[in-house]
Amino acid sequence: MTTPQPGGRLRAYLQFIVAVCYFFLARALARHGAQGLASQEWAPVAEQAMLVFLLLLGYASFGSWMDRQSQPVSEQGLPRRAGWPREAALGLALGWAIAVLCVVPMALDGGIAIVLNIQPSAWGWLAADAAFFALLALAEEIAFRGYGFQRFAHAVGSIGAVLGYAAFYAIVQALLPGGSRLSIAVSILLSMVLSTAYLRTRALWVGWGINFGWKASRALLFGLAVAGVNSHSPVVQGDPMGPFWLTGGGYGLDGSWVAFAVLLAALPVVYRLTRDLDYQYNAPVIIPAGIPVDLDAAARRQHEAATRPAEPAAPALVQILPVSTPPPQPVETPGDSNPQLN
Repeated sequence: MTTPQPGGRLRAYLQFIVAVCYFFLARALARHGAQGLASQEWAPVAEQAMLVFLLLLGYASFGSWMDRQSQPVSEQGLPRRAGWPREAALGLALGWAIAVLCVVPMALDGGIAIVLNIQPSAWGWLAADAAFFALLALAEEIAFRGYGFQRFAHAVGSIGAVLGYAAFYAIVQALLPGGSRLSIAVSILLSMVLSTAYLRTRALWVGWGINFGWKASRALLFGLAVAGVNSHSPVVQGDPMGPFWLTGGGYGLDGSWVAFAVLLAALPVVYRLTRDLDYQYNAPVIIPAGIPVDLDAAARRQHEAATRPAEPAAPALVQILPVSTPPPQPVETPGDSNPQLN
Protein backbone atom coordinates (compact mmCIF):
# COMPACT_ATOMS: atom_id res chain seq x y z
CA MET A 1 0.00 0.00 0.00
CA THR A 2 1.29 3.44 -0.87
CA THR A 3 1.36 5.86 2.02
CA PRO A 4 0.35 9.50 1.70
CA GLN A 5 3.28 11.89 1.78
CA PRO A 6 3.03 14.71 4.34
CA GLY A 7 3.74 18.36 3.61
CA GLY A 8 3.61 20.48 0.48
CA ARG A 9 5.69 20.35 -2.66
CA LEU A 10 8.09 23.09 -1.64
CA ARG A 11 8.82 21.32 1.63
CA ALA A 12 9.37 18.03 -0.22
CA TYR A 13 11.73 19.73 -2.67
CA LEU A 14 13.81 21.18 0.16
CA GLN A 15 13.97 17.73 1.75
CA PHE A 16 15.19 16.33 -1.57
CA ILE A 17 18.01 18.92 -1.62
CA VAL A 18 18.97 17.95 1.94
CA ALA A 19 18.97 14.24 0.97
CA VAL A 20 21.28 14.87 -2.01
CA CYS A 21 23.71 16.90 0.11
CA TYR A 22 23.72 14.20 2.76
CA PHE A 23 24.53 11.56 0.12
CA PHE A 24 27.76 13.33 -0.85
CA LEU A 25 28.62 13.89 2.81
CA ALA A 26 28.03 10.22 3.66
CA ARG A 27 30.10 9.08 0.70
CA ALA A 28 33.02 11.25 1.74
CA LEU A 29 32.80 10.05 5.35
CA ALA A 30 32.64 6.41 4.25
CA ARG A 31 35.67 6.79 1.99
CA HIS A 32 37.82 8.44 4.63
CA GLY A 33 36.60 6.07 7.34
CA ALA A 34 37.38 2.97 5.28
CA GLN A 35 40.90 4.18 4.53
CA GLY A 36 41.57 4.65 8.23
CA LEU A 37 39.93 1.46 9.51
CA ALA A 38 40.64 -1.21 6.88
CA SER A 39 43.60 -2.37 4.84
CA GLN A 40 43.93 -1.55 1.17
CA GLU A 41 42.47 -4.91 0.11
CA TRP A 42 39.41 -4.61 2.34
CA ALA A 43 38.91 -0.85 1.92
CA PRO A 44 36.34 -1.11 -0.96
CA VAL A 45 34.13 -3.53 0.99
CA ALA A 46 34.44 -1.47 4.18
CA GLU A 47 33.63 1.73 2.29
CA GLN A 48 30.41 0.35 0.83
CA ALA A 49 29.37 -1.16 4.17
CA MET A 50 29.90 2.18 5.93
CA LEU A 51 28.06 4.02 3.17
CA VAL A 52 25.03 1.73 3.49
CA PHE A 53 25.02 2.23 7.26
CA LEU A 54 25.32 6.03 7.02
CA LEU A 55 22.61 6.30 4.37
CA LEU A 56 20.18 4.11 6.30
CA LEU A 57 20.83 5.95 9.54
CA GLY A 58 20.68 9.43 8.05
CA TYR A 59 17.58 8.95 5.90
CA ALA A 60 15.80 7.11 8.71
CA SER A 61 16.51 10.10 10.97
CA PHE A 62 15.13 12.47 8.33
CA GLY A 63 11.99 10.41 7.91
CA SER A 64 11.40 10.06 11.64
CA TRP A 65 12.11 13.71 12.47
CA MET A 66 10.75 15.63 9.48
CA ASP A 67 7.98 13.30 8.28
CA ARG A 68 6.94 11.55 11.52
CA GLN A 69 7.44 8.10 9.97
CA SER A 70 6.85 5.28 12.43
CA GLN A 71 9.00 2.80 10.41
CA PRO A 72 11.52 4.98 8.56
CA VAL A 73 13.70 2.11 7.29
CA SER A 74 10.73 0.36 5.71
CA GLU A 75 9.51 3.67 4.29
CA GLN A 76 12.82 4.02 2.45
CA GLY A 77 11.88 0.96 0.40
CA LEU A 78 13.22 -1.88 2.54
CA PRO A 79 10.11 -3.44 4.13
CA ARG A 80 10.48 -6.95 5.52
CA ARG A 81 7.22 -7.94 3.88
CA ALA A 82 6.15 -11.42 2.86
CA GLY A 83 7.89 -12.55 -0.32
CA TRP A 84 10.73 -10.02 -0.33
CA PRO A 85 13.37 -12.74 -1.00
CA ARG A 86 11.42 -13.76 -4.10
CA GLU A 87 11.39 -10.15 -5.24
CA ALA A 88 15.17 -9.92 -4.82
CA ALA A 89 15.59 -13.24 -6.67
CA LEU A 90 13.43 -11.95 -9.53
CA GLY A 91 15.62 -8.87 -9.81
CA LEU A 92 18.78 -10.96 -9.63
CA ALA A 93 17.57 -13.14 -12.50
CA LEU A 94 16.70 -10.07 -14.56
CA GLY A 95 20.12 -8.50 -13.95
CA TRP A 96 21.88 -11.73 -14.88
CA ALA A 97 19.80 -12.03 -18.06
CA ILE A 98 20.64 -8.45 -19.09
CA ALA A 99 24.37 -9.14 -18.59
CA VAL A 100 24.19 -12.40 -20.57
CA LEU A 101 22.38 -10.72 -23.47
CA CYS A 102 25.18 -8.18 -23.62
CA VAL A 103 27.98 -10.74 -23.41
CA VAL A 104 26.65 -13.19 -26.02
CA PRO A 105 27.05 -10.82 -29.02
CA MET A 106 30.52 -9.94 -27.78
CA ALA A 107 31.51 -13.60 -27.56
CA LEU A 108 30.07 -14.40 -31.00
CA ASP A 109 31.64 -11.47 -32.81
CA GLY A 110 35.18 -11.20 -31.47
CA GLY A 111 35.37 -13.55 -28.54
CA ILE A 112 36.58 -13.17 -24.96
CA ALA A 113 40.03 -14.30 -23.87
CA ILE A 114 39.51 -15.79 -20.39
CA VAL A 115 42.20 -16.59 -17.83
CA LEU A 116 41.24 -18.69 -14.79
CA ASN A 117 42.86 -18.71 -11.36
CA ILE A 118 41.68 -21.70 -9.32
CA GLN A 119 43.90 -21.26 -6.29
CA PRO A 120 42.04 -21.69 -2.97
CA SER A 121 42.78 -18.13 -1.87
CA ALA A 122 41.17 -16.75 -5.01
CA TRP A 123 37.80 -18.24 -4.09
CA GLY A 124 37.84 -16.43 -0.73
CA TRP A 125 38.44 -13.12 -2.42
CA LEU A 126 35.66 -13.97 -4.88
CA ALA A 127 33.21 -14.09 -1.96
CA ALA A 128 34.55 -10.75 -0.74
CA ASP A 129 34.02 -9.22 -4.20
CA ALA A 130 30.48 -10.60 -4.27
CA ALA A 131 29.82 -8.87 -0.93
CA PHE A 132 31.30 -5.68 -2.40
CA PHE A 133 28.87 -5.69 -5.33
CA ALA A 134 25.92 -6.54 -3.08
CA LEU A 135 26.72 -3.58 -0.81
CA LEU A 136 27.45 -1.30 -3.78
CA ALA A 137 24.07 -2.08 -5.36
CA LEU A 138 22.26 -1.62 -2.04
CA ALA A 139 23.96 1.74 -1.43
CA GLU A 140 22.98 2.95 -4.90
CA GLU A 141 19.37 1.86 -4.43
CA ILE A 142 19.08 3.63 -1.07
CA ALA A 143 20.72 6.78 -2.44
CA PHE A 144 18.93 6.99 -5.80
CA ARG A 145 15.58 5.29 -5.11
CA GLY A 146 15.16 5.81 -1.37
CA TYR A 147 14.20 8.80 0.74
CA GLY A 148 15.45 11.50 -1.63
CA PHE A 149 13.71 9.96 -4.64
CA GLN A 150 10.44 9.70 -2.73
CA ARG A 151 10.52 13.32 -1.61
CA PHE A 152 11.43 14.47 -5.13
CA ALA A 153 8.55 12.41 -6.54
CA HIS A 154 6.19 14.16 -4.10
CA ALA A 155 7.46 17.52 -5.37
CA VAL A 156 7.49 16.95 -9.16
CA GLY A 157 5.61 13.68 -9.70
CA SER A 158 6.81 10.15 -10.47
CA ILE A 159 7.83 10.80 -14.08
CA GLY A 160 9.76 13.91 -13.11
CA ALA A 161 11.52 12.01 -10.34
CA VAL A 162 12.50 9.19 -12.71
CA LEU A 163 13.98 11.60 -15.23
CA GLY A 164 15.60 13.83 -12.61
CA TYR A 165 17.27 10.99 -10.75
CA ALA A 166 18.36 9.40 -14.02
CA ALA A 167 20.23 12.62 -14.80
CA PHE A 168 21.60 12.73 -11.24
CA TYR A 169 22.86 9.13 -11.43
CA ALA A 170 24.41 9.80 -14.85
CA ILE A 171 26.27 12.83 -13.49
CA VAL A 172 27.65 10.79 -10.60
CA GLN A 173 28.76 8.04 -12.99
CA ALA A 174 30.29 10.58 -15.38
CA LEU A 175 32.71 11.61 -12.63
CA LEU A 176 34.37 8.19 -12.89
CA PRO A 177 37.55 7.99 -15.01
CA GLY A 178 36.96 6.91 -18.60
CA GLY A 179 33.34 7.98 -18.88
CA SER A 180 31.87 9.13 -22.20
CA ARG A 181 28.60 10.36 -23.65
CA LEU A 182 27.60 6.79 -24.39
CA SER A 183 28.29 5.71 -20.81
CA ILE A 184 26.11 8.61 -19.63
CA ALA A 185 23.28 7.39 -21.88
CA VAL A 186 23.66 3.83 -20.54
CA SER A 187 23.58 5.16 -16.96
CA ILE A 188 20.37 7.07 -17.68
CA LEU A 189 18.68 3.95 -19.06
CA LEU A 190 19.87 1.80 -16.15
CA SER A 191 18.51 4.33 -13.68
CA MET A 192 15.16 4.38 -15.48
CA VAL A 193 14.95 0.57 -15.34
CA LEU A 194 15.70 0.56 -11.60
CA SER A 195 13.29 3.42 -10.88
CA THR A 196 10.56 1.58 -12.78
CA ALA A 197 11.17 -1.47 -10.60
CA TYR A 198 10.77 0.66 -7.46
CA LEU A 199 7.62 2.45 -8.60
CA ARG A 200 5.99 -0.81 -9.62
CA THR A 201 6.76 -2.58 -6.34
CA ARG A 202 7.16 0.28 -3.81
CA ALA A 203 10.30 -1.46 -2.53
CA LEU A 204 13.98 -1.67 -3.44
CA TRP A 205 14.24 -5.46 -3.51
CA VAL A 206 13.69 -5.98 -7.25
CA GLY A 207 15.86 -3.00 -8.17
CA TRP A 208 18.61 -4.16 -5.83
CA GLY A 209 18.59 -7.60 -7.47
CA ILE A 210 18.76 -6.11 -10.97
CA ASN A 211 21.61 -3.78 -10.02
CA PHE A 212 23.55 -6.52 -8.24
CA GLY A 213 23.01 -9.07 -11.01
CA TRP A 214 23.98 -6.62 -13.77
CA LYS A 215 27.26 -5.62 -12.15
CA ALA A 216 28.31 -8.84 -10.40
CA SER A 217 27.57 -11.12 -13.36
CA ARG A 218 29.89 -9.21 -15.67
CA ALA A 219 32.71 -8.95 -13.15
CA LEU A 220 32.58 -12.25 -11.27
CA LEU A 221 31.33 -14.65 -13.96
CA PHE A 222 32.90 -13.21 -17.11
CA GLY A 223 35.80 -11.21 -15.68
CA LEU A 224 34.82 -8.03 -17.57
CA ALA A 225 35.41 -4.43 -16.55
CA VAL A 226 32.71 -2.59 -14.62
CA ALA A 227 32.81 1.21 -15.02
CA GLY A 228 36.44 1.04 -16.05
CA VAL A 229 37.64 -1.34 -13.28
CA ASN A 230 38.59 -4.88 -14.37
CA SER A 231 40.22 -6.18 -11.17
CA HIS A 232 37.10 -7.26 -9.27
CA SER A 233 37.28 -10.99 -10.01
CA PRO A 234 40.29 -12.90 -8.67
CA VAL A 235 39.12 -16.12 -10.36
CA VAL A 236 38.10 -15.05 -13.89
CA GLN A 237 39.87 -12.44 -15.98
CA GLY A 238 38.24 -11.67 -19.32
CA ASP A 239 39.68 -9.65 -22.20
CA PRO A 240 36.98 -8.94 -24.83
CA MET A 241 38.01 -8.70 -28.47
CA GLY A 242 35.70 -6.78 -30.73
CA PRO A 243 34.64 -3.32 -31.87
CA PHE A 244 34.24 -0.52 -29.36
CA TRP A 245 30.49 -0.20 -29.85
CA LEU A 246 30.12 -3.85 -28.83
CA THR A 247 32.59 -4.11 -25.96
CA GLY A 248 32.83 -0.56 -24.60
CA GLY A 249 36.60 -0.74 -24.64
CA GLY A 250 38.40 -0.42 -21.36
CA TYR A 251 35.34 1.09 -19.70
CA GLY A 252 33.34 -2.10 -20.17
CA LEU A 253 29.77 -2.72 -21.21
CA ASP A 254 28.65 0.39 -19.33
CA GLY A 255 29.90 2.34 -22.37
CA SER A 256 28.67 0.13 -25.23
CA TRP A 257 25.78 0.44 -27.65
CA VAL A 258 24.76 -3.17 -27.08
CA ALA A 259 24.16 -2.41 -23.38
CA PHE A 260 22.13 0.64 -24.37
CA ALA A 261 19.91 -1.48 -26.64
CA VAL A 262 19.47 -4.29 -24.11
CA LEU A 263 18.58 -1.90 -21.26
CA LEU A 264 16.11 -0.12 -23.52
CA ALA A 265 14.43 -3.45 -24.25
CA ALA A 266 14.49 -4.32 -20.53
CA LEU A 267 12.17 -1.44 -19.64
CA PRO A 268 8.92 -3.09 -20.87
CA VAL A 269 10.11 -6.46 -19.57
CA VAL A 270 10.53 -5.12 -16.03
CA TYR A 271 7.17 -3.40 -16.32
CA ARG A 272 5.48 -6.63 -17.37
CA LEU A 273 7.15 -8.93 -14.83
CA THR A 274 6.20 -6.66 -11.91
CA ARG A 275 2.51 -6.59 -12.79
CA ASP A 276 1.42 -8.70 -9.83
CA LEU A 277 3.54 -6.70 -7.39
CA ASP A 278 2.14 -3.48 -8.78
CA TYR A 279 -1.39 -4.75 -8.25
CA GLN A 280 -0.55 -5.82 -4.71
CA TYR A 281 1.37 -2.81 -3.44
CA ASN A 282 0.13 0.15 -5.50
CA ALA A 283 -3.48 0.12 -4.36
CA PRO A 284 -4.57 3.66 -3.41
CA VAL A 285 -4.87 4.56 0.25
CA ILE A 286 -8.41 5.28 1.41
CA ILE A 287 -8.25 8.56 3.32
CA PRO A 288 -11.17 8.95 5.76
CA ALA A 289 -13.28 12.09 5.47
CA GLY A 290 -16.69 13.41 6.46
CA ILE A 291 -18.40 13.14 9.83
CA PRO A 292 -16.82 10.62 12.23
CA VAL A 293 -19.23 7.83 13.12
CA ASP A 294 -18.82 5.29 15.90
CA LEU A 295 -19.72 2.17 13.93
CA ASP A 296 -19.41 -0.10 16.97
CA ALA A 297 -21.86 1.97 19.00
CA ALA A 298 -24.29 2.17 16.08
CA ALA A 299 -24.14 -1.58 15.54
CA ARG A 300 -24.62 -2.17 19.29
CA ARG A 301 -27.71 0.00 19.37
CA GLN A 302 -29.12 -1.75 16.32
CA HIS A 303 -28.50 -5.14 17.90
CA GLU A 304 -30.13 -4.15 21.17
CA ALA A 305 -33.14 -2.77 19.35
CA ALA A 306 -33.54 -6.01 17.40
CA THR A 307 -33.17 -8.34 20.39
CA ARG A 308 -34.99 -6.33 23.10
CA PRO A 309 -38.50 -7.74 23.87
CA ALA A 310 -41.28 -5.52 22.69
CA GLU A 311 -42.99 -3.55 25.47
CA PRO A 312 -46.80 -3.94 25.71
CA ALA A 313 -48.70 -1.09 24.26
CA ALA A 314 -50.43 1.24 26.72
CA PRO A 315 -54.23 0.66 26.95
CA ALA A 316 -56.31 3.10 25.05
CA LEU A 317 -58.36 5.57 27.14
CA VAL A 318 -62.14 4.89 27.19
CA GLN A 319 -64.35 7.87 27.91
CA ILE A 320 -67.72 6.99 29.58
CA LEU A 321 -70.40 9.59 28.82
CA PRO A 322 -73.67 9.94 30.82
CA VAL A 323 -76.71 8.34 29.25
CA SER A 324 -79.14 11.05 28.04
CA THR A 325 -82.90 10.29 27.94
CA PRO A 326 -84.85 11.49 24.97
CA PRO A 327 -87.54 14.16 25.63
CA PRO A 328 -91.15 12.79 26.08
CA GLN A 329 -93.23 12.60 22.96
CA PRO A 330 -96.77 14.18 22.97
CA VAL A 331 -99.53 11.67 23.35
CA GLU A 332 -102.37 11.86 20.91
CA THR A 333 -105.93 11.09 22.12
CA PRO A 334 -108.38 9.24 19.90
CA GLY A 335 -110.56 11.50 17.84
CA ASP A 336 -108.25 14.42 18.21
CA SER A 337 -107.43 15.15 14.58
CA ASN A 338 -106.26 18.73 15.01
CA PRO A 339 -104.36 19.19 18.27
CA GLN A 340 -103.61 22.87 17.54
CA LEU A 341 -107.34 23.76 17.92
CA ASN A 342 -107.50 22.43 21.49
